[in-house]
This record gives sequence, C-alpha cells and structure tokens, in this order.
Amino acid sequence: MIGCGNMGSAMLRRWVDSGVLRGGDVDVVNRRDRALPHGVRQARDLPPTPVPDVVVLGIKPQQLGEVAERYAWRVAEAPLLVSMLAGADPAALSAAFPGPVAVQTMPNLPVELGRGVVAIHAPDAPADARATVDRLMVPLGLVEWFDDAARFAAAGALSGTGPAFLFRMIDALAAGGVALGLSRAEADAIALATVEGAAAMAAASEHSPAALADAVASPGGMTRAGLNVLDEDRALAALFERTLQAVARRGAEMAATR
Repeated sequence: MIGCGNMGSAMLRRWVDSGVLRGGDVDVVNRRDRALPHGVRQARDLPPTPVPDVVVLGIKPQQLGEVAERYAWRVAEAPLLVSMLAGADPAALSAAFPGPVAVQTMPNLPVELGRGVVAIHAPDAPADARATVDRLMVPLGLVEWFDDAARFAAAGALSGTGPAFLFRMIDALAAGGVALGLSRAEADAIALATVEGAAAMAAASEHSPAALADAVASPGGMTRAGLNVLDEDRALAALFERTLQAVARRGAEMAATR
C-alpha cells in the first residue's frame, strides 16, 4: 500500500481482522508510521522484493504525479493496481502507472466494521482482476461495480460523504431532544440508539424506508405531526438533493484540477 491515511488504515484493519490478509503479507509506504495491524511492515520506500500481488494507492490526488515518478517502474511489475484517489479514473491511473490493471474505488469509513460501501469503476478489467478485487472488498461491506463513470461518481458522492451527513443528523436529532428538556448526555444516547435500531430495521425489512416511515406514523398522531414538517415542500428531500449536488460539483472541480 502506497500511502495509508484514515481510510487505508480502516481497510487494513478489516482485511486483517476478517482473515483476508495477514499483517505479515502487507507493506505500507508512508511518510510517517501509523497505528496499523500487527505484523504490517511500514517504511519510507517500497521493499526491493518480492513483486506485489496488488498495489493499493491511498495517497492524496495531488500526489499522483510525484508518486508515479518515484514508483511507476516498480508498480509496473504488479498485476493489479487498486486506487482510492478521487478524480483519477482508470485511464489516468494507467497513464501514470503503465502495466497493471487499474481499478478505481471509493470506500467509506464504515468499511472498518465490515459495514461500509465500496463503489468500483474498472470497465475494462478482466474477470480474474475483478475476482481479486471482490475478494478484497466484499469483507468491507456492500460492493457495487459501475462501468459508467458518471454513475460511479454519483455512488461515491452518496456513500463517501453520507456518513458525515448522518453524523450531523444524529447530532441535530439529539439537539432537538435537548430543546425539549433532556440533558445532552440523555439526548445523545437516545438519538444514537434510535438511529442504530431504525437502520437495522430498515436493512432487515422488505419495505422501503419511505413505507416504513408511513407505517410508523398513525393518522393524527405525534409522528405524523413531525413528518408533516419534514415533508412540507419536500423540505428534507430537497435539502439532501442540494447537499449531494454540492458534493458532486466539488468532486468535478477537484477532478478538473488534479
């Protein structure tokens, strides 16, 4: 792995915990050592041997040129290059690192718990490369392959930023409880447990979240009174549409200036 920030560390921990990889089979090149699973080797340069089975890029997009100039000749020996760089599609990766099959991924942070989302874009990847990527990614959570670049970008915008927005919603839900008279500690605990339980119910149900919301809300009841506020003029839906459109715009800007 070349570059290992928070996301790379989360993926490594899950890979080792799930038994997909052994720590002793992994080398990480980083500017400084991080807390990584037992046995993972850390250094400032790639080891001279052996030829890696897979190279994972966890660097910042603006570092692509610098890293390619330094390591492209070594990465060329590997059969597979898996990238987590935003804005660097398989064609750009192959241009920077000729040789291996290039696969673009967008994981989100819950991969550390095996409950994340990994969007993947590699329209020209052969079946054996796809099988290797699946073997790595399935233990991380939901894996979705996209041949279309625009749909891949949309999936990454939704899954990659979604956890932050949900954290903000949990905080806002708790703040509403505080406004009703709960202590902050009480409201935080109740809001978090409520969201965790509701998400588990939605995941286990055959019904859509929209249908579940309506099923909970009795006509003229308390829940319906609250839903009426959220549903008026599509307030909540419109808010998230604007939010994700802002995410997508920023992603396009970053890709254009890479």
